[in-house]
Amino acid sequence: MSHLARFRERRALAVTDITATEWCEKQMEFMLEHGKPERTEAMKAGSDRHAQLEDEVVRRVGVAIRSAEELWSVRITDFLVGTNQLMFEGITREIPVFGVVEGSWMTGVIDEIRLPMNSISFQPILVDTKTRRRPKSPPEAQKRNGRLQMMCYKYLWDNLIAEKFPAENFFSYFDLDPSYLLSDDVKRYISSLGFNAKTFEDVLKYFKITCHTLWWLRSQEQLLLRYELQADDSLLEEYQFTYDARWFKDKIQEVFSFWQRSREPKFVTEEERWKCSICKFAPDCPMISSTSKC
Repeated sequence: MSHLARFRERRALAVTDITATEWCEKQMEFMLEHGKPERTEAMKAGSDRHAQLEDEVVRRVGVAIRSAEELWSVRITDFLVGTNQLMFEGITREIPVFGVVEGSWMTGVIDEIRLPMNSISFQPILVDTKTRRRPKSPPEAQKRNGRLQMMCYKYLWDNLIAEKFPAENFFSYFDLDPSYLLSDDVKRYISSLGFNAKTFEDVLKYFKITCHTLWWLRSQEQLLLRYELQADDSLLEEYQFTYDARWFKDKIQEVFSFWQRSREPKFVTEEERWKCSICKFAPDCPMISSTSKC
């Protein structure tokens, strides 16, 4: 049985699933089999910083979810609010994106989308902020992982605004009912954000109209990774790079071959063996045990 069928049935792969797999396939296999290890202080600090950045632009409130239709209603509404904010304020943060990539459903949350301050281009730029414990530039392996993450976001965003959302596939894959009646709690949440919806289908109508009006907001080919120092949020580096469709397709296909179990999971290369020193599964990893016997 494939990892997709066993661990993601009727669920989408997250962009973080993709990047975690690219980081180390064997570590990803351990996480699927045994669960994720406890979050480190560095991870918590990174999450706190993202929450702080989001609060500067967007205010989120909790809402009780009782079904897949309501989960998607809230996710889609957050997308609508984010796109409206982008058009009227020139910036939005923590905006959900979703769609089909190479035949598989994928979801993600873009850190930041901003419109350029000059009038040369109206194309938005996608931005991701990462925090670092030490005041130095990240190694190539981390930058490569970040490039893959950002290219996933661009692919999902550009396909949404190009109205390439496969609605029928969406309903069947996630087993969703368009006529589903939303709970009062969810309706109040959606109403507080400026939309009036009683059913899941009402939310989808807003979604379709919004995507139709966004055709001119295809993102720039240049993507931006920002690296901040955790201690004081100071900027360490801004790393800009160009979207590479061929490289992205190759990477995604490589990752999916792991999820489809068409081959054995790969270990990290010798040059990136340093990753093992920060892996909680290292004591149980066959690569480590075989290396120690050499």
